[in-house]
Amino acid sequence: MTAGTAGAPRRGARGAARKRSTLAAAAAAAFVAVAASGGALVLAGPAAAATTLRAEAEADGRYFGVAVGQGDLGNGTATNVAGTQFDMVTPENEMKWDTIEPSNGSYNFGPGDAIVNFATSHNERVRGHNLVWHSQLPGWVTSLPLSQVKAAMEAHITTEVSHYKGKIYAWDVVNEPFNDDGSFRQDVFYNAFGGGAAYIADALRTAHAADPNAKLYINDYNIEGSGAKSDAMYNLAQTLLQQGAPLNGIGFESHFIVGQVPSSLASNMQRFTALGLDVAVTELDDRMQTPASSANLQQQATDDANIVKVCLANAHCPGVTQWNISDADSWVPGTFSGWGAATMFDGNYQPKAAYNAVLAALAGGSVPPPSTPPPTTSSPPTSPPPTSPSATASTPASGTCQVSDAINAWNNGLTANITVTNNSGTAINGWSLAFTLPSGQSLVSAWNATITPASGAVTATNLGYNASIPAGGTVSFGFQVSHTGNTSAPASFTLNGTACTSG
Repeated sequence: MTAGTAGAPRRGARGAARKRSTLAAAAAAAFVAVAASGGALVLAGPAAAATTLRAEAEADGRYFGVAVGQGDLGNGTATNVAGTQFDMVTPENEMKWDTIEPSNGSYNFGPGDAIVNFATSHNERVRGHNLVWHSQLPGWVTSLPLSQVKAAMEAHITTEVSHYKGKIYAWDVVNEPFNDDGSFRQDVFYNAFGGGAAYIADALRTAHAADPNAKLYINDYNIEGSGAKSDAMYNLAQTLLQQGAPLNGIGFESHFIVGQVPSSLASNMQRFTALGLDVAVTELDDRMQTPASSANLQQQATDDANIVKVCLANAHCPGVTQWNISDADSWVPGTFSGWGAATMFDGNYQPKAAYNAVLAALAGGSVPPPSTPPPTTSSPPTSPPPTSPSATASTPASGTCQVSDAINAWNNGLTANITVTNNSGTAINGWSLAFTLPSGQSLVSAWNATITPASGAVTATNLGYNASIPAGGTVSFGFQVSHTGNTSAPASFTLNGTACTSG
């Protein structure tokens, strides 16, 4: 559905029915606890009028969604927040290929069914996530002869979409098809179809045949602002539409860093919707270094509210989905060491400043700027800034660099997020981090750095926008590898030729 028809019918003219911003502020202030017994949301004061993200979004003809994992279903507090505050559910991992079809032709719908049943019992719709993705693939898919991949992909899509026919509002049919430079990821699907957009068009047509009523999306990160990757997605969308492929929307994942939401978000969204497509914010979080400062929490509130306002200003933005229910179950700390506090609910499932600001934005209220600007961080933005510093490599003194890593492994792959700290007293302008990938690991993709070669002794080199590491500052990048059973972390780090300590 487009924004005008999604969710509950629109109310009348703003302000005519009620003073919504006043009500939202009062209700947000009254929302004081998630009870430890049973996890019930408690509103203080007999005169307080209850409101929620879902109610305010539905009043605008939109939805406000959340990612829910099977592990959340055993947590009464988490499910109470998820079931009360939101009206769209995205399964976190339960509909991905390695869960749904772990071996060829053998399907496991139990975890996905549990998420759908939860959503249905709370009068929520479901975004299906996802059908075709280079990651979280079982080994049998990547081991297939290329001549058999097309049939396997089509069978997987047809079986999964048919199983959930009539229960899914929209599918992320193809997830993250691009590298950060705008080139296609050369995964097994891309290679089997001979490159280009062919596999994506085929996946869309196959999904549409299985459920003609579901919205079909392509989903990716770092496409929210202007840049090579968003240009590539725009060109892909044009190509697919010209070919008559049943593409209905583009998903902006929107994994942001506080204070770094692209200023071109609205104009970029508008160019996609001008093609006749919907554009949804599908995986919103806004991370910061932890412990969280009050300034960063306020900046997060401003960021999230402004993202919602951009969506509300576009008639074809049907809604926003937050990735994970709260800071307690967020994926961010396990992926980005030293970072977190990325959602609108804290580790105790209490609403944060971002919740109040988003509620006010949905209600038509104003979002004041923070009283003091947040501190500058050296973590890379999700999109390159408009200008990039010139890079002239400098060498740190021995023992003045430190490297930490966070590993997330599954049966045939893993991701590693690397943080480099410059402990010297001077900035490093231009960096190359050499290290060794363990035996059996082979590079699949990388972000925020260029890494060559694909295995063994490799070197990660800065991109244009993250060439400088300030004195005492950090820079982070990450990569995905396939493995044959060895899930060890990389080792033997040297920064511009100087050995670094680990930990």
